[in-house]
Amino acid sequence: MKHYFVEQADYQRWACEEMFRSLDTLSEEQRRQDCGIFFKDIHKTVDHMLIVIRNWRARLSGDFDNVTGYSELLFDDWEQLKQALSNEFVSLGEWLSVQPEDWFGGSISYPGSGGKMREAGITDGLIHIMTHTVHHRGQVSAVCTQMGAPSPEMDFVYYRWRAGK
Repeated sequence: MKHYFVEQADYQRWACEEMFRSLDTLSEEQRRQDCGIFFKDIHKTVDHMLIVIRNWRARLSGDFDNVTGYSELLFDDWEQLKQALSNEFVSLGEWLSVQPEDWFGGSISYPGSGGKMREAGITDGLIHIMTHTVHHRGQVSAVCTQMGAPSPEMDFVYYRWRAGK
């Protein structure tokens, strides 16, 4: 299990960086344009991806004081946001690599966004981080190609091929 999630964290970093290459061909105005996705624009959606990763990592480590509200904007600057998201996945992979193998079979209790205590399996929380990122990256990718940006190739097999695996 550990190896799978460490590799997934690296894949997510790589896929986001591929997405950023496409998004960087758009103007700041285009990235801030209301395009009808849940968080309105590309910038806010990417920022939300970062918030969710950080919130789940805080939950998984028991650091409940570092959970951020979903309506907040962590980074107004695009370059800082891109770097923060990439760094978050690097940090997540490093953190996961030092967890004991049996930790992945455990569960956590954490306060949900409404304050109600919830429980989740650790692997469920990690799967949520990865699939949530893919979900929003898909939204952003669709919007950026509609705006004329190149379509990023972010499939897992491309990651493996480019890494020579």
